[in-house]
Amino acid sequence: MGAVSGIKRFFGFIGEVKNEVEKISWPGKQEIIITTVVVFILALLASVFFSVVDTVIYRIVHSVVGR
Repeated sequence: MGAVSGIKRFFGFIGEVKNEVEKISWPGKQEIIITTVVVFILALLASVFFSVVDTVIYRIVHSVVGR
């Protein structure tokens, strides 16, 4: 494989990447905002859930061990 062949393959690859990027369906501003809000709400709910579970487990273990 010569240098010219490698260069042709490289630019062919770049052309394929460009074609694939053009096929991407990018989300709109409203969809990004809604998705971001949903992620924050779910993260908040998960943190509350795990805090409650952690507290309950701590109290159970603390009552069993007696310290």
